[in-house]
Amino acid sequence: MSEGTNDTEKKGFAAQKLELKNSKLDLKSKLNLDNVDLGVTMPSTNVNEYMRVLRLARKPSREEFTMIAKISMAGIGIIGTLGFVIYALLTELPKAF
Repeated sequence: MSEGTNDTEKKGFAAQKLELKNSKLDLKSKLNLDNVDLGVTMPSTNVNEYMRVLRLARKPSREEFTMIAKISMAGIGIIGTLGFVIYALLTELPKAF
């Protein structure tokens, strides 16, 4: 009996796979995705563009650096606290029921 069931499952899976393949083909023909420009291009290999950015970059002042460091630490602390609260709720609530 298990062999017959296994054959039926295989046939069902093959039919589902064929149906999925046909639906993908139908969707592709309906949307005509062959000539779609996604706006993705390869990065430039022109070194002059990188040099221009490096020339414009400057070292931040001590005040700028401390402000960025404070904001970053506050963000890390908030995300860590939120993660801990979620973890604690998900581990302690199932024990209560």
